[in-house]
Amino acid sequence: MDVVRMVLTGSVQRELVSLLNTDGSAAVGISGEDGGLLRARQRLATVDGNKVDVGLVGDVETVNPAAVQDILDAGRIPVVSSVAPDLDVDGQVLNVNADTAAGAVAGALGEGVVFLTDVDGVYRAYPDPASLAPQLTRADVLDGIGEGWIAGGMIPKVRAALDALDRGAPFATIASGMKAGVLAAPARGEAGTRITP
Repeated sequence: MDVVRMVLTGSVQRELVSLLNTDGSAAVGISGEDGGLLRARQRLATVDGNKVDVGLVGDVETVNPAAVQDILDAGRIPVVSSVAPDLDVDGQVLNVNADTAAGAVAGALGEGVVFLTDVDGVYRAYPDPASLAPQLTRADVLDGIGEGWIAGGMIPKVRAALDALDRGAPFATIASGMKAGVLAAPARGEAGTRITP
């Protein structure tokens, strides 16, 4: 976990902040540990009916968005590393899925969230880009998982989107991070797959 913290809150976060600031932006690094932003509980997987320890992986339980809101109110861009204190073990820190952490923070702020990936969004017939679903509801997503047209690495993305909606985000968009305008167009609903309640 010490290595995870050093990488996520140290080198990766610092590089992202630096890249964002090259155009004069005012990006600021913050950790899920800072200001009580995130609190998590260790994840236990179920294997053959038994709970199995999967290591220091956590699921977000609580969000206190005040520190992020302060950064936003100052006109700055928060870059959040996805580590969080364990609710059950004092001094223990857990690694949280970055999409889940982003969705939890967006939900707590009451803002929409954009998840970036290497495809244009959710395809009804992967890998055919012509089958892109521009909009899905919660029911559509659950049907897609059940029917198998949402599968593999897209499942954690759509689950993070549903979690963001549950926490108060008005929408969650899954879009390509490989194109120009990677945030602006999806935020306006003009690219990717927008998931709504």
